[in-house]
This record gives sequence, C-alpha cells and structure tokens, in this order.
Amino acid sequence: MNKILEIKNATFSYDGNKNIWQDINIDVSDGDNICILGANGCGKTTLFNCITRNANLTSGTILLNGKNINEYTITELARKIGIVYQDHTVTFPYKSLEVVKMGRTPYLKVFETPGKNDEDIAYGIMKDLGIENLADTSYSKISGGQRQLVLIARTLCQSPEIILFDEPTSHLDFKNQAIVMKTIRQLAEKGITTIMTSHYPSHAYKTSNRVILMGNKKIIADGSPKDVMTEKFLQETYGVKIKINKTDEEQCFIDIDFRDI
Repeated sequence: MNKILEIKNATFSYDGNKNIWQDINIDVSDGDNICILGANGCGKTTLFNCITRNANLTSGTILLNGKNINEYTITELARKIGIVYQDHTVTFPYKSLEVVKMGRTPYLKVFETPGKNDEDIAYGIMKDLGIENLADTSYSKISGGQRQLVLIARTLCQSPEIILFDEPTSHLDFKNQAIVMKTIRQLAEKGITTIMTSHYPSHAYKTSNRVILMGNKKIIADGSPKDVMTEKFLQETYGVKIKINKTDEEQCFIDIDFRDI
C-alpha cells in the first residue's frame, strides 16, 4: 500500500517547555482504518490539529503524499484531508442540505456559491448515507446522531483522501453511537482511509484494522486490534487496572477495577 500520511519525529508543546507528546512516528497507508485510543489530555485532538494545520509542531515533520503539509495551500489541504469534529453548532438555522453543501467550498472560487452540480453531489451523498429525508430540515432541530451524519456527509463532499473523526460519538447515546459507528465502518469497507480518536476500546474492534494507543507523551502500541488491545497496553494507556473478559473481531468486554482508581 502507498503511504498517504507520514508523521515523523513529531513533538508538540503549547508553551515550549512541557511536551504534550514527543518523538511520535506514524505512517498511514491508503485504505488504513485507524483508531487512536487514549485518556483525556493525552493529545489526540492536538495531533489532529497538527495534521490539519490548525496547530504547528514544535519539531518534526508531517508529510502528505510525500510533501510537507506546510507546502500545501489551505484549499489544497482541504481537498486532501477532511475532519469530523465531536460536535458542531450553527448560529443560523441552515437546512441540513445547505450544511452538507459547505463541503464543496474547497472547489469554489472566491465569492462563488455552490451551483446545481454541487447540490446534486451533496444530495447524492446524503442519499448514500440514508439521510436524504433530512435535506430540508433545519440542522439546529435534528438529533445529535443526525447532526454527526450530516457532518460526515459534509466532509465526504470535500472528496478527501483521508477523513479524521475526532471522538465522533462523545456526546451521543448508545443508539446514535451505533448509527455513527456503523456509518464509519461502511466508509472503511468502501476503501476510504479513516483515522478516528475515541475513549471507547470497543470502537477499535468495530471499525478499525489498526489501533494506536497514546499515553505518557508517546505511542504506547501500534498494530492490529488483536495485538494491541491487551490488558498490559490498556492499563498503561489509561492508568487503571483492566480485565479483558472476552475479545474477538467484533466484541470487546473490558472491566475496570474501580477500587484501583
């Protein structure tokens, strides 16, 4: 497989003194479906911000298709990398289709508005995701799970090579979590390269062929779910005693010893 994204010897610090993480190396190949697990504050979102150039590495390099990301224009980068954040609130009551069409922005000229072709692309993507019934519904009036699906549709409108999912189920109930995770898995099955951050180990089994554990300012483990999702690695990642009762390709039953907290 071709390497799409290469993170080389990357270190990040907000103040130049205390590193959030250091000397991180990650290679992402075409078709990878990666889940990054780690405790709050370990720097998962910060890593995404560096990949999308919303933050700058303290040291190290990020290459996209062999080219330093700093050499891309913002528009060029938006055509290559899309991101779905944890949640999104709009000030104005846009219809959901209008929100999805915003994903066409990297392909428009200055002051140009989306045309009929852009609308057809947006509606087609909503239909593929099974949310075309939301097209004329105000984005501000739909459920959290539906909003996430609309944001996924908007990101797909960018036609990116890589989609980043930043804890996409963090505010959702179990049903909406399942719907969003099923959608991400379907994208992966279509060959779309995805990188997702999550707090939930079970998500790694349901969507990913590769798991990266982050903690203690470094990559603790990187490999297949079977090899990485062990009690030893998870305990080091989360800092609590963990017991895995049963795991297979679809299931992950993990117990935390609350007495150890």
